[in-house]
Amino acid sequence: MDTSFVVKDCALISIATGEEAQNLRELSDRVKMVPTGCIYYHFWGGMLRSSFDEPEYQNDFAAWAWRCLHDNRLAERLAIIDPSAYQDLEALRSELADVIDERLAESEHVPWVRSGQRFKFIRSQIVVFDTGIRITHPSEMAEQIARMSLGSIFYHFIDARRRTGQGKNDFVEWFTSFDEADCIKLTRRINRIDPYFTTLAALRRELEAVFTS
Repeated sequence: MDTSFVVKDCALISIATGEEAQNLRELSDRVKMVPTGCIYYHFWGGMLRSSFDEPEYQNDFAAWAWRCLHDNRLAERLAIIDPSAYQDLEALRSELADVIDERLAESEHVPWVRSGQRFKFIRSQIVVFDTGIRITHPSEMAEQIARMSLGSIFYHFIDARRRTGQGKNDFVEWFTSFDEADCIKLTRRINRIDPYFTTLAALRRELEAVFTS
């Protein structure tokens, strides 16, 4: 049985849903009914997009609250939501809706934005490519990590969490096939990495450090 680590690359395809929000009430309503692919895209998609808008806000909801609603308090509350802390996208959706509804309850009026500033809900579809690279043992990973594309890092470390049964990344999942003490240590160190409040380039450097030290 081949237990090689199959290195894959990926890209997120953006698909318009036609759903929009022009005020906070509409945002609350739409968040509760759009496909989970929208929640995924607006929290994680920015890591793969070539965008430098509001880099201090990791998710699109926080960026919109700051840039279009001019609601710094809401933007800050949305910005600290860490999607990696939730078991699944429905749990993340619930937290997002709660934060928005809490702000609505505090507001004496519902702020609107101009028609050109509406929040447009986009859903994502991931396209996966086989790079042809195979890694046969954890000792080879350090050299290969540095060569991996940012799409590969996203696929194996971030997207894997929604693909694997227990929300693990592909590196940790692969280590279970090796009965070695070093793999247990590597697993612990990798599990301490939070992939959200960072960039894919920085995440790749963190993983490289885990495998080289």
